[in-house]
Amino acid sequence: MNLKVTIIQSELHWENVEKNLAMFTKKITSIKEETDLIILPEMFTTGFTMNSSVLAETMDGKTVAWMKQQAKTKNAVIVGSLIIKNKVISTLVETRGFFYNRLIWAQPNGTVYHYDKRHLFRMANEHEFYTPGNKRLIVELKGWKICPLICYDLRFPVWSRNTAFKIQRSKFNVDHSPLNNQPSMPDYDCLIYIANWPKARKEPWGKLLEARAIENQVYVVGVNRVGADGKDIPYSGNSAVIDPKGNGMTNIPKHQNSIETVTLNRQELDDFRIKFPVGLDGDDFDVLF
Repeated sequence: MNLKVTIIQSELHWENVEKNLAMFTKKITSIKEETDLIILPEMFTTGFTMNSSVLAETMDGKTVAWMKQQAKTKNAVIVGSLIIKNKVISTLVETRGFFYNRLIWAQPNGTVYHYDKRHLFRMANEHEFYTPGNKRLIVELKGWKICPLICYDLRFPVWSRNTAFKIQRSKFNVDHSPLNNQPSMPDYDCLIYIANWPKARKEPWGKLLEARAIENQVYVVGVNRVGADGKDIPYSGNSAVIDPKGNGMTNIPKHQNSIETVTLNRQELDDFRIKFPVGLDGDDFDVLF
């Protein structure tokens, strides 16, 4: 079954949750065609801020509730990240919270999954204000296995690796033809990267999206913001959908607010994996997730 994915490339109101929620309500409402998955940028309620102690919400807060309602209204999964305060640890010296740049996967039936950003962007001191995650999230939607990640994670291929795609060589004949050898079922079929990725590094953004698609034989969806943030850092968007062969599938204009729905073709993905089973020759090593 094919999967319809809607990208919302948007400017963000700096550290203003209410304005961002109102804006994205209008954008989501404007989507007239049916879609399965609507993807928002990283930290879509605030922009990429380190003001975590002031802007953090809880999992039962207004933004997660808003995402659940939007998912129900549109009958589509809503994905985006925000600042979440998970818990508070009290000591004799201090009371401190654990803050996460947390991706929320909100389903129409009210079910919510989450992923905490693993790789924190130290050049913006993100590692000083947030706690890194330690586990990937893989969710199934209409028979598709999807792995959503966040921004800086894109630079780390081991974390993104389709590990189950490696071959169990002992199970196959000596003949290495595709007819006699099939790789094991991959971990996922689609990678998602939501981001606040600055214009200054737009070239690595595009190249790395293509690389992750090619090396893992999956569709890759990258959703980035546009405009300037509260520190006057410009963002050009460059949101994209890349097919497993590394080809772009979108016409999203740079620097502009834009909404586009793209259909991911399941048959083409399966046929390509069978015809060109690179997983048979993958390096055999284990990664803990």
